[in-house]
Amino acid sequence: MPHPLPLTGITVLSLEQAVAAPFATRQLADLGARVIKVERPGGGDFARRYDTTVHGHASYFVWLNRSKESITLDVKSAAGREVLGELVAGADVFVQNLAPGAAARIGLSAEELQARHPALVTCAISGYGTSGPWAHRKAYDLLVQCQTGLLSLTGTPEEAVRVGISVADIAAGMYAYSGILSALYTRATTGRAPAVEVSLFDALAEWMSQPAYYTRYGGTQPPRVGARHATVAPYGVFTARDGTEVLFSVQNEPEWRALCRVFLGRPELAGDPRFATGPARVAHREALDGIVAARFAALDGEEAVALLDAGNIAHAGVNSVADFLEHPALTERGRWREVGLPDGAPPMRALVPPAGLSGVRPRMDPVPAAGEHTEKILAELGRGPDDVARLRARGALGAPGPEGAGA
Repeated sequence: MPHPLPLTGITVLSLEQAVAAPFATRQLADLGARVIKVERPGGGDFARRYDTTVHGHASYFVWLNRSKESITLDVKSAAGREVLGELVAGADVFVQNLAPGAAARIGLSAEELQARHPALVTCAISGYGTSGPWAHRKAYDLLVQCQTGLLSLTGTPEEAVRVGISVADIAAGMYAYSGILSALYTRATTGRAPAVEVSLFDALAEWMSQPAYYTRYGGTQPPRVGARHATVAPYGVFTARDGTEVLFSVQNEPEWRALCRVFLGRPELAGDPRFATGPARVAHREALDGIVAARFAALDGEEAVALLDAGNIAHAGVNSVADFLEHPALTERGRWREVGLPDGAPPMRALVPPAGLSGVRPRMDPVPAAGEHTEKILAELGRGPDDVARLRARGALGAPGPEGAGA
């Protein structure tokens, strides 16, 4: 029998939208937490409408919101805030990534909440922090990629290129998730429930540390070098005689000597002063890449891969996303499971969470429709049908029943 999920019994209330906060709370739900997602009446989380590619639902939304319960609530209305207050009182964790200043305006700052509920773990996710000269600014993923200098590192010498996934949002969601787990542990061991604060800028700034140190202490920043590595050589994509593209990496001196001996067939290059150390190979990258490219051009793809394998040189084919979907490291290890979708849509295949716990099967329940659980949640608060009808009449809840992902 599987062990109980680690966060069974923990209730998370989240005023969330887009990516960062939903990613954090979905991971809590994977571990068994009950996540109540508060959405705005009349359509819910705007990420529901980013696209319609997954059986009519948005790819972002279905990725980030499985295993949650959805209630529609107008938190700007007095009636909506009253319900929200009741939900907060029953929660262990409160998460929000509202616009700058919005949480404080409706009495949901960490200070106010923890004064009323000392055992509540609060988590605020912002763009640039809740203090300082940039606290009032909105921050979307690409804006933060620009502000942290990431775009100046990504692309070709001629053109900067955004990272192809929402890396700032994902970084912030991961730090919020780990911060909440740490706060829950602190509460369990000391009785103190610390407030968690994460910004997209700070999260991505941490990931920028290596190029930041390289720039501060080296005097110049790493260049944009496309699919090559800015500070390691040889490390990049090369094309074989038959058009096969292969990326390979040499990261230490034994690998360099093996590359020279086995793949290049030129063991004497290992001692060439231009290439004898890592920094030397980077300084003479163009000459070294020319030697490597010439060798690839003399080999078919299978021959090149066989020689790299013989030299124990790390390498990879340059996969498309379609290739990735059928990767044997996923398909042959049972890394896909079906997850239900709203509105009678067929189920989707979703990846199992990457952190496996022995004896624990992660929860991967359906993605909710907007407001799907409104009446159920209100009933748990002791609000009967007449009270629910009054709330709807006052515009606090939106239309009756599930509003649907496309509402």
